Amino acid sequence: MSPAMSSVSVPITYTEEVREALHEGRAVVALESNVITHGLPYPDNAATARKVEDAVRAGGAVPATICIDGGAIRVGMTEADVERFASLPGIPKVSSRDMPVVLARGGPGATTVASSVVAAELAGIRWFSSAGIGGVHRGAQETFDVSSDLIQFTRSRLAVVCAGAKMILDLGLTLEYLETHCVPVVAYRSDDFPAFYCRTSGHRAPHRIDDETALARAVEAHRALGSPTSFLITTPVREEDAVDSAEVDAAIREAVTAAARDGVSGQGLTKYLMRAVDAATDGRSAKANMAVLATCAEAAGRLAAAHSTIGGAAA
Repeated sequence: MSPAMSSVSVPITYTEEVREALHEGRAVVALESNVITHGLPYPDNAATARKVEDAVRAGGAVPATICIDGGAIRVGMTEADVERFASLPGIPKVSSRDMPVVLARGGPGATTVASSVVAAELAGIRWFSSAGIGGVHRGAQETFDVSSDLIQFTRSRLAVVCAGAKMILDLGLTLEYLETHCVPVVAYRSDDFPAFYCRTSGHRAPHRIDDETALARAVEAHRALGSPTSFLITTPVREEDAVDSAEVDAAIREAVTAAARDGVSGQGLTKYLMRAVDAATDGRSAKANMAVLATCAEAAGRLAAAHSTIGGAAA
């Protein structure tokens, strides 16, 4: 073996359900575990994780919630795993850059969008679902604050289903970034690029496809063309669960002005804006957040199931 080559492989363990589904070529949808550890308090976080997995199953696919534990990538979490991650404080959020350190230390870690995409591809899973992706932050022209999610989409070949990104980000620049890096963005049964729990960001999606089989063929064509990037599919939250985008935008504009007055910038600005939106919606945003998770997971299950019928389930 050349000295430049590593003899180390990353251990990957699977639940029996996920292992069998992959072996049989059935549809599997990967999910992040960060929503368990850094979302709602216990036991609501555990209940939400189960609802998201149930939504994938309702769509016709097998859920595979991903985490890191014991020096291995865990593909699929048991009921005991979910309870432990939901109730144990201090489990770190692990992005793709953090994975080697957390794996080497052997402790638990909750995966984000970026690290879940890395893990899913290694595990042979072709589909991933998240409520919302990271993007280009406001003021990135000065701060260079661009989410690692976007970087990872240029490196991992997964179909990613989401409800766009939060309006606290610069969604115009986010779409520009994806275009520059040749990441397809397709709206599923919608004309607009959604903004998490808002049905529209005010930006039109580059493409719209309503038919599940046609969308599955597009995913396969993207892969056949040799692209190294992900394929981004957006689906909006249901109208009855959505928060009005004009209301959220007004809250953000007011908060941006207040932040400039108070000298808040960088990562502090993101938290500042999120708190402002939560306050302006009087808690409705938290409820909508849960709805988005289920909406995206169910859509991902349907699309992954359609993909498997044309022979596209296996990596």
